[in-house]
Amino acid sequence: MYYLTKLIVTCALVVAISEVAKRSSLAAAVLASVPLVSVLAMVWLYLDTRDVDKVAGLVHSIFWLVIPSMLLFVTLPILLRSGINFFVGLSVSIGLTVAGYLLMVLALQKLGVQL
Repeated sequence: MYYLTKLIVTCALVVAISEVAKRSSLAAAVLASVPLVSVLAMVWLYLDTRDVDKVAGLVHSIFWLVIPSMLLFVTLPILLRSGINFFVGLSVSIGLTVAGYLLMVLALQKLGVQL
């Protein structure tokens, strides 16, 4: 039952944001920019484990991986405005973001930062 509750709450937030976006892209952007998925992950992890060290580790890793995730938000609008098909643009942006994640992880490993 607990797992089902986690699933329903998480899905409801995603659906709510997409519904708000139909009426106001600004309101949806504000909701989406709040790191709801990250906050939910922190809450679920804490409730599941009661281990603040695990939560701190998750937050630390999220911090470093937010930087390459910005690639999606920079590249997708550029691609869409240049006439690229939505799904092609989204795929390219996701690919660039994944590459950014890999580069960030490698760079952090070289610098001795543990994720």
